[in-house]
Amino acid sequence: MSQPLQLSPETAVKLAKELNVPLEHLMHMPKHILLQKIAELVKADAKAAGGDGAEGDGKP
Repeated sequence: MSQPLQLSPETAVKLAKELNVPLEHLMHMPKHILLQKIAELVKADAKAAGGDGAEGDGKP
């Protein structure tokens, strides 16, 4: 059986809210699934901010 994720309480609460999942589910979510969901959040935030998600495009 896998261990609960090692996250600070503040980080866990914020992620649970952003991902719209109960805190208990977040803490027992497999790491690879959590990383995938975080990547999706970052992409969505980049689109909302008007960026294309690419970094280091050489523009100042």
